[in-house]
Amino acid sequence: MPSIRFRYLLLGGWLTVVPFMATATQADEPRARLDVQAEAQLDVVPDRATLSARLWERTPAVARHDDDTDPDALRQARDRLEERAAALIGALEEAGVERDDISAGSLSVQPEYVPAPRRSDTDQEMLMRTRLERPFQVRVDDLERLPRLLDALTAAGVNAMDGISYDLADRDAATDEALVMALEKARHKAELMARTMNVSLGPVASISETRSPIYMPRMMAMSADARESTQQAEYRPGTIVIEAGVSVSWEIEN
Repeated sequence: MPSIRFRYLLLGGWLTVVPFMATATQADEPRARLDVQAEAQLDVVPDRATLSARLWERTPAVARHDDDTDPDALRQARDRLEERAAALIGALEEAGVERDDISAGSLSVQPEYVPAPRRSDTDQEMLMRTRLERPFQVRVDDLERLPRLLDALTAAGVNAMDGISYDLADRDAATDEALVMALEKARHKAELMARTMNVSLGPVASISETRSPIYMPRMMAMSADARESTQQAEYRPGTIVIEAGVSVSWEIEN
C-alpha cells in the first residue's frame, strides 16, 4: 500500500508541473517586431576656417661630398626665416588677427638635392642644400575676413599656401541635430509601415547607430564673376555635410 500511494503522489506532482511549464513557454515566446533603418543628411554652413601656409629658406647648394653643412650658412638661413616669420605674424595682427589665433609650427630641416650646371659631356653632378621650413595656421572665426587675410599672407611673401579648411564652432550641436533627424525619419518610416500593414506599434525594443556622424567638408568655390574681374575675390565655403544612421526596433501589438 505505501508504494501505491507513493506512485500516485508522483503522478499528481507531474500533472501539476506540466501546466506551469506550458504557461512559462507561452510567456517567453518572442513578440513580433518591426525593424527600421534610417539615414539622415544635414547640410551646415561652416562658421570657422583655418588658413594654412608655409615659409622656407635654403642654404646655398654645395657639392654632395661636403657632408657637413656650413654652420654660418645654416644660421643665416634660419635668421632670415625667423625674420620673415615675425613679419608675417605682424602683418596678420595688423589685419585684425589675435595672436592666440596664429599657430606657428615647429622648424623643420631637411636636405634637398639639385643638379649642378652641366659643364661638359660628363655626368651631371648633384648638389646638396638645406631647407628650413616653418608652417603657419591662422584660425578665422569671421569668414567675411578671409579675402583680407589671404591678401595679408600673400603680401608677407609666404612660399606656399596650403589652402583653407572649413569647420564648425559647435560640432556637437550639429551632430546631435543629424542624429535627431535620423531617429525622426526612423519613427516616420515605422509609423507608415505599421499603418499600411494595419498593425499597432508597441514599445521600442532596441536602438543602435548604424553610422556615426561623418564630416564631409566641401571645397571652397569662387564665383565666375570674381574670377573674371580684378576686384576682390568672393570665397564661398559651400556646406559641411553630416550624415547619421540609426536602427530602431518596435514591438508589434495586434
